[in-house]
Amino acid sequence: MTHHISLPDDRVAILGALDLERTPDGVRPRRLPAWTRPRLHDGWMNLVVSHAAAVRLRLRTAARTLTLGVHVTVSEMNASPLPASFDLAIDGTVLTRVPATAGDVLSLAVDLADARLSPGPAETVRFDDLPAGVKDVEIWLPHSATVELRTLGSDAPLLAPTPPPGLAWVHYGSSISHGLEAPAPTLTWPAVAALTTGASLTNLGFAGNAMLDPEVARAIRDTPADLITLKVGINIVGPASMRERTFVPAMHGFLDTIREGHPDTPVVLISPTPFAELETTAGPITSAPETGRRHTPQSPDAGALTLTGVRTLLAKVVDVRADPALHYLDGRQLLGPDEAKSLPDGLHPDPAAHLRMGERAARLLLDPLL
Repeated sequence: MTHHISLPDDRVAILGALDLERTPDGVRPRRLPAWTRPRLHDGWMNLVVSHAAAVRLRLRTAARTLTLGVHVTVSEMNASPLPASFDLAIDGTVLTRVPATAGDVLSLAVDLADARLSPGPAETVRFDDLPAGVKDVEIWLPHSATVELRTLGSDAPLLAPTPPPGLAWVHYGSSISHGLEAPAPTLTWPAVAALTTGASLTNLGFAGNAMLDPEVARAIRDTPADLITLKVGINIVGPASMRERTFVPAMHGFLDTIREGHPDTPVVLISPTPFAELETTAGPITSAPETGRRHTPQSPDAGALTLTGVRTLLAKVVDVRADPALHYLDGRQLLGPDEAKSLPDGLHPDPAAHLRMGERAARLLLDPLL
């Protein structure tokens, strides 16, 4: 007997999303609360908030076959669609990976106003040959796509979902944390770390947009967490969006807001991973059209930020706050300067580097709390 339900439904927990935007046919998970929608002035930020990084369905069932009705919007960059798949995991082990094969394609340009949307149909994602017996199943949605959830079918009844067993981990960061270069949603470095340790991840990695927005700080403040990690710097230095005078108070303000809701929760402030072009040079950064590599011609003046300078400033922020639950981690412990060959464009880690970063994050960030 086949069982069909429309989503959302109390028998399916949607984890990693802070908002479920209602649509005529279902819901669209978003990674910031509903009240932030009218405040997201930047179109790129609005787009990446809709990407379902670390958003997953959790359900309990004896089903051997599951079907998920969805409508996916996949982003296309440089005429190539970003990788988009649905990963099914049981007890932290990925058993099945099904690529998205239909849906809309959003062709992106430097200016989002020039983006083109090519409409496509909805699709049904099918997972067969699941293990026998009652089990807790998690279906990870594509990290690089916007997903409208419509229906769920199963060949056995759905039971009340169990809560995720691991610690609640909220992570904030840039494109390196969003992980668009990873080939699947469970292969970004935060997902690797979460699956390795059993942590329940909320990934607030927003490609190009880790700008210390106060809305994000409020969202973190209001989200249950056993651990909060903040990877900050590259999106500040790269576009030269702040100078030292504004960056330091903005960082303090971001932490102040988080502490309103999490006075004692461990918080780890993570400085940038290496990027040779900005280590001792200031932004703004540009991309070479012929190679795609990032570079900048600027030399820092007084108050301009470099990655080296940001690491010093973040360590000082942690020191002056004298907060026993606030810690600093040099991002080069996740990915070192000697691993430059793992950065195809000079900045973003390749799939193998995501795996290494995830293993190191599990050991350095999560294992101490387990």
